[in-house]
Amino acid sequence: MKFKNTFVWLSALLLVVSCKTNPFTGERNLNFVSNDQLFPASFEQYNQFLNEAEVERGSAEAREIQNLGQNIVNAAERYLNANGYQGFMTDFRWEFNLVKDDQANAFAMPGGKVVVYTGILDEAQNTNGLATIMAHEIAHALADHGAQRMSAAQLQQLGAVAGSVAVSGRSESTQQIFAQAYGLGTTVGVMLPFSRGHESEADRIGLTLMAIAGYDPREAPELWKRMQQNSSGQAPPEFLSTHPSTQTRINNLTKWAPEAMAEARKYGTTSFK
Repeated sequence: MKFKNTFVWLSALLLVVSCKTNPFTGERNLNFVSNDQLFPASFEQYNQFLNEAEVERGSAEAREIQNLGQNIVNAAERYLNANGYQGFMTDFRWEFNLVKDDQANAFAMPGGKVVVYTGILDEAQNTNGLATIMAHEIAHALADHGAQRMSAAQLQQLGAVAGSVAVSGRSESTQQIFAQAYGLGTTVGVMLPFSRGHESEADRIGLTLMAIAGYDPREAPELWKRMQQNSSGQAPPEFLSTHPSTQTRINNLTKWAPEAMAEARKYGTTSFK
């Protein structure tokens, strides 16, 4: 009981002192992994990935990826500066690469390292569609989602250790039951919704950033409609997926697009018809 109480107090203290404000939502999120710790490792892994991948350089598509990425980052800087977050991106080292791969995918790593696969270009179909993809990945990086996931995973491990100690005097079968229940409970109950929350947050932030950069956020749900039509295979149930269902995503993006356009107009973007 003494150990349990100590663990509870330490966990509470950790949660209080290890939160960081999201500059786009104003919410305080769990994050006790500093940029100094995370970014160098991220940059090293990104470079290793590029060394092993077939990076497309010099093509019109590769140049468009780089231009779109920089335009959206510039829009993010305008937003951050206007909202009191000057210098927020000081440690970021933005890089945008197109990789030859048939997967319809893209990803971002902490610190501003972004990859777009050639397989998603047909899905993007146009500049606004590609901007939707790029803005979503840039939003992941800016919202510190990588650090938050690492923080949550470390806290999950800490909870597993504490629980194991609490049942250490019990039978082996009891300990096995705890291990199975803890793994399922934290994965379905915490880690997957946590990831789904990140995806929705990146969608919403990305809409605002692409709109400020002059790209039409109304194209975002159209992109996902194309993804839905071209999807092969049965998607897992939403509650067992790290991503929202495609239809949920379409509904949210449709609802949020007018808000993103209204926000963009505050920054002088009036190119929407």
